[in-house]
Amino acid sequence: MAAWLRVALLCALLVAAGGGQAKTARILIVGDSLSAEYGLPRDTGWVRLLADRLAKEAPQYSVVNASISGETTSGGRTRLPQLLAQHQPVIVVLQLGGNDGLRGLPLSAMRENLRAMSAAARAAGARVLLVGMRVPPNYGREYAERFHALYAEIAREERAALVPFLLEGFADDLGFFQGDRIHPAQRAQPLMLATVWKQLGPIVRARPN
Repeated sequence: MAAWLRVALLCALLVAAGGGQAKTARILIVGDSLSAEYGLPRDTGWVRLLADRLAKEAPQYSVVNASISGETTSGGRTRLPQLLAQHQPVIVVLQLGGNDGLRGLPLSAMRENLRAMSAAARAAGARVLLVGMRVPPNYGREYAERFHALYAEIAREERAALVPFLLEGFADDLGFFQGDRIHPAQRAQPLMLATVWKQLGPIVRARPN
C-alpha cells in the first residue's frame, strides 16, 4: 500500500473515532489568581483537582479554566461573552471580586458586574455558581461587611448557587498561605475544592448526562 494511502486511511480512522466520542459538558471557571494557580506548581490548584475529581466521578464533564491573576469583576465581565460563545458551558463558576475589594473599588460597580455576568451566563443556558470572598478588616468594618454580603444578595437576585467563602476553614491560619500571606499554598487547594464541591457537586449531579 502506498505511503500516502496509509496516511489517508489513518486520518480517516482518527476522524471517525473522534466523531464517535461523546461531547463533554463544560464547566467554565472565571476567576482570579486564587483559581489561576498563582505561585503554585503547575496542575496543583483547586481547579485542576476539580478536573481530576470529575474525571473519576462525572466524566461527562470537562473543565475550562479561564482564570487570570489580577482579574477584577470588570475584566471578567468584558471577557465573559466571548468565553460563553467559545465554550458553551453548562455551568459557570464566577470566582471574582477579591481584587475589587483589595483595591477598594466601589461596591456598586462590583455588584453590577457580577449581576451582569450571572445574567449573561443564565441567558446562555448555564447554571451559575458564585464564589464569595472576604477582605481584611483593615479596609473598614462597614466596607468589609458590605463586600461579603454582596455575594449572597447577588446569588439571591440572580438565582445562582453560592459558595459563601472560598477560604472557609483556614483563612486565619498562615500555615495554609504562601509567603505573601494572600495566596493559598498547595496544601490549601484540596480544602478549597472541598468548599466549592459542597455547592457544585449537587449541580453536577442534577445536570442530565
